[in-house]
Amino acid sequence: MPVRSARVSTLALLGLAAATLGANPAAAADPTGTWFTEDGRARVRTEHCGPGGANLCGYVVWGSKPLGEDGKPKIDRYNPDPKRQARPLLGHQMILGLKKNDDGRFAGKIYNGDNGKSYDVTIWSETPAELSVKGCLLSVLCQTQTWTRVGDVVPGQITAATDTPGGPRSDPEWAPKPGAAPKPSAKPAGAPAPK
Repeated sequence: MPVRSARVSTLALLGLAAATLGANPAAAADPTGTWFTEDGRARVRTEHCGPGGANLCGYVVWGSKPLGEDGKPKIDRYNPDPKRQARPLLGHQMILGLKKNDDGRFAGKIYNGDNGKSYDVTIWSETPAELSVKGCLLSVLCQTQTWTRVGDVVPGQITAATDTPGGPRSDPEWAPKPGAAPKPSAKPAGAPAPK
């Protein structure tokens, strides 16, 4: 009898181990919100964007040094697109419509206004308080930062909605298209007819 008990226990343990290994990982936390970068130089607001809100975009909504040496707001002077070189760095789009991949992470490009370069990036959140941001140069030189969720507002932080007066600005390829706004709801029953 002891041999049979040992066999049953071993089989039970193997079954439990297989079930645990085959289980789906915990659901990813929501990657949208306002995040304080690991180096302390910026706050970045991430939100869903693109068709059906399937993509992830991000905007610089606060910078530790928003003014240049001339005392004026820093501009995107290193941008390879001459039309964007005069735009302010504060409020520009830096996370460029990332797509969700098979493992639930968002991947695509991130733009660095300090040097005008774009890098491959993967972003994910495993806890509500932290966002992991893995940037890569040539897909082999990679570095991961941990950004921390913030709920407060600091002086100089942009708080208005994206693409509204005083809010951050989407790059044209991610801006809402004309006519994409929701249609006005039907007039309530009993409302007077328009004049």
